[in-house]
Amino acid sequence: MKLKQITKKDQLNLKEVYFDSVNSIDENIYSKDHKFAWASQAWENSEFQKSLLKGIGLKLIYNKKIIGFATRYPENRLSLLYIRGNFKRKGFGTIILNSIERDALNSGISKLNTEASLISYKLLLKSKWEIDRKEKVNIKGLIFERYRMFKIL
Repeated sequence: MKLKQITKKDQLNLKEVYFDSVNSIDENIYSKDHKFAWASQAWENSEFQKSLLKGIGLKLIYNKKIIGFATRYPENRLSLLYIRGNFKRKGFGTIILNSIERDALNSGISKLNTEASLISYKLLLKSKWEIDRKEKVNIKGLIFERYRMFKIL
């Protein structure tokens, strides 16, 4: 297992990880329609693209395959954190998150912010992130609940 910096040539592979991660979510948490709307953001949301191209990010490689990644964009915001479905709940998200936090601190960032899904907020809470507030957002006509969170590094 290796952590490496994300490069521009990783774009398609990272989108595949993102798509796999979203589609592996239990439909008791997010419906099929919600997952479709969410997954489509990789191709339709310009902020997603900016996070991959302009953000600071790490990819986790296992058996020569990217199994997860995270980005900071802007540099004080955890913008993306995704793990392939069959690698979830095995500690890989924590490995990437800890590395992203360490990298931010080493870059002089003292506080990170994010918007966390109903899935990721539990991982963030375990890593001592705090909830600022719960909010609702509209994606493709569907309402998603998420948490605005932060961590003092």
